[in-house]
Amino acid sequence: MVCGKCEKKLGTLITPEVRKRETAAVSSSSSSSSGGRKMATNTLLSQKNKNKFAPYEIKCKLCKTRVNQTGSHYCQNCAYKNGICAMCGVKILDTKMYKQTAK
Repeated sequence: MVCGKCEKKLGTLITPEVRKRETAAVSSSSSSSSGGRKMATNTLLSQKNKNKFAPYEIKCKLCKTRVNQTGSHYCQNCAYKNGICAMCGVKILDTKMYKQTAK
């Protein structure tokens, strides 16, 4: 659950037209050295960040589990149960008379 103010902060996806133009440029050129995408490379071996341990990962303020959404302070389960915004914690919904469960 995200409030109206925090909805603007959510990440946006790249437009599909950019992706189509990029693949068309790669398929039209005969060699990959012309600045196109690299083909047949193992992305797991070529990752920039080799350190898997992240000591400063964001955890939920209520239940202390890891938060998946970037920029949020509460996990989706706690935000749903309490009727608060996952990013800023503002009360969105009055859940007094609701019977909600989140596993």
